Formats: sequence, C-alpha cells, structure tokens
Amino acid sequence: MTVQSRFNTPTGFTRKQADSTSFAAYLRNVPLKPVGTKVKYFNGYDKSEDVYEAVVNMDLENKDLQQCADAIMRLRAEYFYAQKQFDKISFNFTNGFKADYSEWMKGNRIVVNGNKVSWVKSAESANTYKIFRSYMDMVFAYAGTLSLSKSLKHKDIKNIAIGDVFIHGGSPGHAEIVIDVAENSSGGKVFLLAQGYMPAQDTQILKNYNNSDLSPWYCVAAISNELATPQWTFSSTELMGWE
Repeated sequence: MTVQSRFNTPTGFTRKQADSTSFAAYLRNVPLKPVGTKVKYFNGYDKSEDVYEAVVNMDLENKDLQQCADAIMRLRAEYFYAQKQFDKISFNFTNGFKADYSEWMKGNRIVVNGNKVSWVKSAESANTYKIFRSYMDMVFAYAGTLSLSKSLKHKDIKNIAIGDVFIHGGSPGHAEIVIDVAENSSGGKVFLLAQGYMPAQDTQILKNYNNSDLSPWYCVAAISNELATPQWTFSSTELMGWE
C-alpha cells in the first residue's frame, strides 16, 4: 500500500491533484509496510512507543545514522534520484560545507579533519544506487536539524503543502515532514506527518493524539500557537518549505 491508498481523507476533504513527477506525488505514493508492522530500530529491536499509524517501506541499514532530519533528507534525495535529477541532490553539513552528489558521482569523496571538510578524488566515476546510499550515509553523519533548517524557508501554516517540514533546529532538535494534504471546499486543510527519530529507526506515519476521530490526520484550523505531535511539540511558526 501507499500513503494515498492506505489513508482515506476525512469527510468533506479531498486531495488536490499533484503532477505525477512532483515531490508531492512521490510522497503520496511512498510504499508502506503491511498493516500491523512494527517500527524497527537500526539494531533490529521493535519500537515500543505507540505513536505511529504506519511504517514506510524503506531500507534501514544497521547503523545509527538515519534519524529525524536524515529521514527527510533521504525522502528528498530518493525522489531526485528516481527522477534522475542528480544535480539537485545536495545538502549542507552543520559546518556549512556543501555536499553535492554530483561531485560524489565523479569519484570525489569527502574527507573530514576536525572542522575542515574537503573533496578528495579517491574512486572511479560511477552512479549506482549503492554509491548513492554511501553518499547519503555521509550526509546523515554530518548534517542534521540545524543545517537542514538553514536550507529551508519559513511558511505560513495556512499555506501548508506536501513536502513542507516542521523543524526545530538544534541539539536536541526534531523535524517531521508533511507527507500528504487534503482540502475542503472552504479552503480548510488537513495533513499527515511522517518522522524518523532517535536512535535510527524506520520512518513512520504519526498518530494524532489530539483528535482520535481525525487521526492520523491533523487539522490546520485546530492549530494556534503550537502543534503537539506524539514525540515533539513545535511552534506553529516552525513550518518551513524547500527553496
């Protein structure tokens, strides 16, 4: 199943059509694991907290790397990789270093020495999925909520759209991605949230503890100053979109 096929919209709300090649369409069609599947940590253990409604069907290595911001960057990068837009796969490290996948494809690798980061030619030019994943592991190791938040732009929550990110940059920080949106005839919006978390674990579609009848959807009209999600509370001003 996918996000779109698994979760019907609440009564009175419908999904606006998204271009088939857009990030929004990609997120709506992210595959989910079978109903009842448990979120797994990177070490194979089950997540005990009852905070999620579904589990995204995406591989997770046995490394404690893919956490909250990483899960979002992974989705963004997977989308561009599927679209063969390799030059758009780029993320900044926390120290500001710009890590472009186009350089990684050329056989250049990133060397970190303290706070100094540089490219060094150490491999043949290639672009396989395995090489792409090795690049993402490097991004996971040196980027996070702080660097990701600096790469995004603030949005009014009334204009929330698929692919937007609620993010609190810092240590600790947290980030969750808007993985679907539906609207009613009055312009009201509801949305679904997905998160990764610490330690590294499967990406999950979150429940809505604030409204069990609406869950897992969240309603924009019900948000004033804060958005309370199962494992983090954001300010309503912490919604951001991609540049």
